[in-house]
Amino acid sequence: MREIHTDTIETAVRDLIYETNHVFPPEAAELFASLRNQESSETAKETMDVLIENCRIAKDREIPLCQDCGMVIVFIEMGQDLHVAGKPLDEAVNDAVRNSYEKFYLRKSIVRDPLRRTNTGTNTPCGLHTEIVRGERMRLTVYLKGGGSENMSALRMFRPTDPPELIIQQITEAVIQAGPNPCPPLFLGIGIGGSADQAMLNSKKALLRGILSEHPDPYYRGLEDQIMQRINRSGIGPLGFGGTFTVARVYIKEAPTHIATLPVAINMNCHSLRFGSRTL
Repeated sequence: MREIHTDTIETAVRDLIYETNHVFPPEAAELFASLRNQESSETAKETMDVLIENCRIAKDREIPLCQDCGMVIVFIEMGQDLHVAGKPLDEAVNDAVRNSYEKFYLRKSIVRDPLRRTNTGTNTPCGLHTEIVRGERMRLTVYLKGGGSENMSALRMFRPTDPPELIIQQITEAVIQAGPNPCPPLFLGIGIGGSADQAMLNSKKALLRGILSEHPDPYYRGLEDQIMQRINRSGIGPLGFGGTFTVARVYIKEAPTHIATLPVAINMNCHSLRFGSRTL
């Protein structure tokens, strides 16, 4: 049985927090350049230019991509043949978050209680989701989620007999209602199936599939295209100033579900999609 110490895990989480806060993924930068050239108005093109320039400045000057440095959500896929030595795993991950937000001067946004609203001052606790997989490796994914786009999350419980067209319509209406609030062009994650809570989680996991990736199932790939085309006819455009691209990409993650249910969850991520992974 392979052993890994929590010191190694903490270092990896710290590195990922720095990278995701300061460096826009090259694939996303490539996508934005392409969208900019396809935009229909000068205002939209200028807006995309500002977003692209912001990413360059963040990397060159080592300052965060956004003043909202996000709630840290950590996904861990842990091999069943791996032994973790050292402190408790959740403690190690939260220590890494705490130290990173202090060391890199990142904004701390987590409150201790949802109603009394006292800031913890450490950006902890983070969201932590673990999954046991085969093997003896560990895969860490750090995903930063800002509050503005998180506030636009939605869950709809459809009837099993409802057609895909109704799902497309409801998703489109949710994005149109959100307007400029989630800072488009959006990376839109959609969880379909499972239970209500599983669908919500899958709407986040969907975004981690790969920025330029395509769904392996042609059926869902076509559904993603239809949703993107429908939303982009809304004219909301980059940052809500009008234009072609309200959504940059759509990602669906489906799951088996009960015969009587059809949950659909929506996770709107702002134009600054911040996540990174490392295998230990």
